[in-house]
Amino acid sequence: MDPTTDNAGRTGNPDSARASLEALRAEIAKAVVGQDPAVTGLVVALLCRGHVLLEGVPGVAKTLLVRTLASALELDTKRVQFTPDLMPSDITGSLVYDTRSAEFSFQPGPVFTNLLLADEINRTPPKTQSSLLEAMEERQVTVDGTPRLLPDPFLVAATQNPVEYEGTYPLPEAQLDRFLLKLTIPLPSRQDEIDVLTRHAEGFNPRDLRAAGVRPVAGPADLEAARAAVAKTTVSPEITAYVVDICRATRESPSLTLGVSPRGATALLSTARAWAWLTGRDYVIPDDVKALALPTLRHRVQLRPEAEMEGVTADSVINAILAHVPVPR
Repeated sequence: MDPTTDNAGRTGNPDSARASLEALRAEIAKAVVGQDPAVTGLVVALLCRGHVLLEGVPGVAKTLLVRTLASALELDTKRVQFTPDLMPSDITGSLVYDTRSAEFSFQPGPVFTNLLLADEINRTPPKTQSSLLEAMEERQVTVDGTPRLLPDPFLVAATQNPVEYEGTYPLPEAQLDRFLLKLTIPLPSRQDEIDVLTRHAEGFNPRDLRAAGVRPVAGPADLEAARAAVAKTTVSPEITAYVVDICRATRESPSLTLGVSPRGATALLSTARAWAWLTGRDYVIPDDVKALALPTLRHRVQLRPEAEMEGVTADSVINAILAHVPVPR
């Protein structure tokens, strides 16, 4: 593949792209303390052209993480605060009548961006949630019968509070399946929390990332070169069978009413390839599959009510399956 050039004149090739994407952790750490797994997950999603669901209690820097990533990647980003009265047209855009020309013109909504931050997506009713389905799956928006392509790269990073909090609407299964990864954002450790407060005491302003020293370290050209390299990452027949066996085991688990679909198996294979490339290999090993199994599959399974009452979680079921499915040698 010929090197590509981004808007800043930076040329991307596989080796420099990997180095640039690895530098993201250090750059994001200027504004966000910890959360390395979430940063890695967002980069994997960009490489796989997927979308990410970030789940965590309020105040754990989910929004700041996405904004900092966009700044470090030199991507256009927009934010939508999801509320109970949000309408689908508030996201996709709508036709507006121009009295001067006596014609209707399309006014693009915030979905026309590189990185859409759908903040607290589970605080809006399913009708508005589902307005993102076409954009996420087809990478286009259809208004009045006319399809309009979204820019590339395009990623939806949706945040949500855990469903046991009041005023939330659980995402429908069809939409959950459109997210490549579900990343859980934990509360920080004691030392990380001390570091956060120390930064704020020293004048850190989360609304001014430039003042925090965050600078672009990668761009669209790096992403394009990286995606081409990921597509060439070798997957052996044994690894393919291993992914299939894991996903089929979820369909046979007595703790689940819904197992992983073939789309989920394809997603796991894609994320494992991206992770293999990020770690410096051009082939996938079983550990790559294990590393991405939880974030790729946890939102694609559904627990039986009795299992949930006994304290069983999607993560514990998947971990048990990983422990029992034979690993190829």
